[in-house]
Amino acid sequence: MEQLDERPFPPGDYDVVLVGSGPGGLQTAYSLARTGIPRCAVISRDSAPGGMFRRFPLYQRLISWTKPDAPFDRGTREYEWYDHNSLVGDERAHQALAPEFMDRAFDVPARREMEAALVEFAMRGGVRVRYGCEWLSTRRDDAGFVLETSDGEYRCRVCVFAIGVTDPWVAPIPGLEAAPHYVAANAPERYQGKSVFIVGKRNSGFELAQGLLPWARRIVLGSPRPVDTTILAFSPLSIRYLSPYTEHIRGGSGSYVVDAAIERVERHTDGYRIHASGTTWEGELELDSDEVIAATGFRAPVRDLPSLGVAMVNDGRMPAQTPYWESISTPGIYFAGNVMQASPGLRKHGATSSSGSVNGFRYNARVLARHIAEKHFGLARERRPLEREQVVPMLLGELAHAPELWTQKGYLARVVDVDGAERIRDEGIVPLADFVDRDGGDACGVAVEYDADGTIIPVVYVRRRGHMAEHALPPHPLHTFDTDEHRRQLAECLAPLMSRKADASRV
Repeated sequence: MEQLDERPFPPGDYDVVLVGSGPGGLQTAYSLARTGIPRCAVISRDSAPGGMFRRFPLYQRLISWTKPDAPFDRGTREYEWYDHNSLVGDERAHQALAPEFMDRAFDVPARREMEAALVEFAMRGGVRVRYGCEWLSTRRDDAGFVLETSDGEYRCRVCVFAIGVTDPWVAPIPGLEAAPHYVAANAPERYQGKSVFIVGKRNSGFELAQGLLPWARRIVLGSPRPVDTTILAFSPLSIRYLSPYTEHIRGGSGSYVVDAAIERVERHTDGYRIHASGTTWEGELELDSDEVIAATGFRAPVRDLPSLGVAMVNDGRMPAQTPYWESISTPGIYFAGNVMQASPGLRKHGATSSSGSVNGFRYNARVLARHIAEKHFGLARERRPLEREQVVPMLLGELAHAPELWTQKGYLARVVDVDGAERIRDEGIVPLADFVDRDGGDACGVAVEYDADGTIIPVVYVRRRGHMAEHALPPHPLHTFDTDEHRRQLAECLAPLMSRKADASRV
């Protein structure tokens, strides 16, 4: 722990200042340190790595899984597909750390196991952080930004806030403020024999209900929108938490999932009275309950950033962001970690990104670090040249195995530029929304996506002479996207680009 006890990065002038030491902050700090930006400072109010996993999930088990033994060896890029909890490193010693701490009682780590893996990543990866340094306020100056902290002022050209979405947000329901939020819920055994009403039917609500099943006499989850099991593939709700829902469907277990608009909550001597009206059924509901818990979500602790012009979305809970996770209204301010979910991507067929989870934002962080280095500091990374005959096999391999594409379906893409007589260049992983929307030269990209029926399919994007064409390749029951048929169809999609390249090379 000697390295973690150091206090590097004293107040002063830096190129980039990163705030936060949760998984998003650690991954971004690790990636920034490898871009060549000379002066990057990382500060955190916490006393050690871990961020939200020092406290949450409240009932200890994560929802994201890790398979310690998989078809690919740990430390390979392909293995990351089977490990949704480890941060990603450039060296074997920095990779696949979560399974090292799992006791295999479940295929998902306990909170303490996840925290231990993050501490180990910081140690092995040499991620230096000034702990115990709290960001307090922000202002502009001629050179960029000034961050006032508990240790003094930090000046920088670029800020990155990996601050999480961890501040409790209570829905504006009269009387609900009298009930504890998810973050203040008691240990499960404290609800023994009680009736509990949970306001909210997202992950935190079902996590509470799952943990209370062995203890509470009756559990009711209520919110206006129904649980739509037909779109679980698109939803951030984890199937692992759905036991209370299946018990409700079966009936007779004391678990109820109610589609109702909560109109008001009244606190009285013996508990609470909830007044609600049905949304998928007609009628009013008046229900007494011993306990009420508000599982109504969270907001990002943005402090005074809106006063600098940072626009907010989602009821003011998160900052609005470009496809490269920069504030849409205040250039030079970026966001990392699970707040990246506010950069929505294309949302085709309603599919959301995985940017709210470690398995998604760990890849975003790598892309973000490269983008900051290039855009703000002119540190262009080397783009690997490709021969014409390499393009189809490379992209086919990405569709088959790339963890970035499989985790961030319809959100991240692998892109290749084709620029006249110059060599074909591998652009690497980029945000799909940016690739599709931006003007540019001839290029192609591939992504793994859902179709309208929720089937996983490979998709090819080809930009030629300013026109973007989209081609869906066929699905496969085992998600094997490197078959001869996929190879043939991909080659046909890319033929106009490759023919142009071949013609140019003969000039």
